Amino acid sequence: MLRFKILASAVPLLIAAVFARGGLLPPSHPCIAIADTSVQIAELPWHADLRVSFTNNPAFATVRVQISDSAEAADFAVVDDVDTAEGGACEANPATRSVEISARPSADVPVIYLSHDGPADYRIFVQSKTFSARDAAALVVGAGGAHRRLQAASL
Repeated sequence: MLRFKILASAVPLLIAAVFARGGLLPPSHPCIAIADTSVQIAELPWHADLRVSFTNNPAFATVRVQISDSAEAADFAVVDDVDTAEGGACEANPATRSVEISARPSADVPVIYLSHDGPADYRIFVQSKTFSARDAAALVVGAGGAHRRLQAASL
């Protein structure tokens, strides 16, 4: 009888844990596929191959990413208004690179200034249910490996 009581009290906790985590399926992480490799937002910070951060001050940026108003004007566009994802586009493989968005800007990681104004190193267009503009910018910078100090004239 005691075992039944323990089981009865543990089951609701297990169900709550499954729903709190987001269900039984693993969460999808924003990902882009480029040639034979894919770049995704890191699941865990210590699994990241590259870290990026964001700044609101263009003087501190090493990379500028402009949010474009149209897909035609962008270097990279994310539009996911379809119901099914392309199968296998971002499956994990040995060439998969993970990018972590760090909360603190640092001199040893690319620092992204995300804005609607140019000039920019990259231009992105995002119309997505799963990607934010920050996710897309982090992935594009991670895929490009851009980490150079912007010239004062480009600000």
